[in-house]
Amino acid sequence: MAIVEEVAALKDETLAAIEAAADTAALEQVRVGVLGKSGSLTGYLRGMGKVPPEERAEVGKTVNAVRGAVEEALAARKAELAAAELAASMDASAVDVTLPGRVQQLGTRHLINRIADEISEIFLGLGYSIAKGPEVETEYYNFTALNAPADHPSRGLADTFYVVDRSENAHTHVKGESDVLLRTQTSPVQARVMESQKPPIYIISPGKVYRRDVADPSHLPQFHQIEGLVVDEGITFGDLKGTLEYVCKQIFGEERKTRFRAHYFPFTEPSAEVDVSCGICHGEGCRFCKGTGWLEILGCGMVDPNVYGYAGIDPEKYSGFAFGMGVERIACLKYNVPDLRMLVEGDMRFLRQF
Repeated sequence: MAIVEEVAALKDETLAAIEAAADTAALEQVRVGVLGKSGSLTGYLRGMGKVPPEERAEVGKTVNAVRGAVEEALAARKAELAAAELAASMDASAVDVTLPGRVQQLGTRHLINRIADEISEIFLGLGYSIAKGPEVETEYYNFTALNAPADHPSRGLADTFYVVDRSENAHTHVKGESDVLLRTQTSPVQARVMESQKPPIYIISPGKVYRRDVADPSHLPQFHQIEGLVVDEGITFGDLKGTLEYVCKQIFGEERKTRFRAHYFPFTEPSAEVDVSCGICHGEGCRFCKGTGWLEILGCGMVDPNVYGYAGIDPEKYSGFAFGMGVERIACLKYNVPDLRMLVEGDMRFLRQF
């Protein structure tokens, strides 16, 4: 019978192909080619209707027997190949436990955040508390309540980011009707605290501020400030000087000296800028301090009585001082970094040093 002989020959070819399969993928191709929907052995089963009636029993028996043998051979070969592939995979991914381990590098806080925390801890140790306010402010709290005159340059579009278009009634000095802007300093927090809290007041206000500055080695359009305010009975410039001298030594080291230079700020009177002796040349003069031996670090002064008037505090009974410092500038001066932009560029080769 021709069909029986063909099926027997197919059996021999299939068993040989199964034995020759190098991997499970090749074995699957053999299975599909023989037992799949369009497989050669499946074709014989589907064509049983065309087989003469007297031969159907023998052909059917032979085809079923071959199918069973092929399935058995496929299962046995698949088990062998799977075991071999698993062993090869384990060998390829084996780990030599005698090799030295690779230490995972731990991340650290960014230098800006770290310096801000260090400064905050110093003031917390002096009994100050931390106050925070919105970064989107009104012109009243950012300028007017801080005694900034209507024609002060910082109120202009060239210096300040305004969120809402400026109206024809700019600088109306009416609380709640001023323009909306991104705060240029954290001083508005001080104005809000004086409105809501009665003296004595001992606070610092850390946070982000924004100015229309082009980024260069000494300026950034967004940076961090820590400003402080003290309002109490009997506060003098001596208290201001003693506080800032202590803070500067805590930040830069006991060997560093400080000096106060007369300056002008609209919200303090008298006002001063504070310098610290250069840590590179120790006051002798070098390129970093531009030959002066000193580095400017912050501005300060006694709170102007007009500021108390906006907050409803009696200037005859209370006095106080205020100060403000840039966190990025302090970080650069402490670690002799020549360019503020290096702190925000995200270069890990630089940041990992700290």
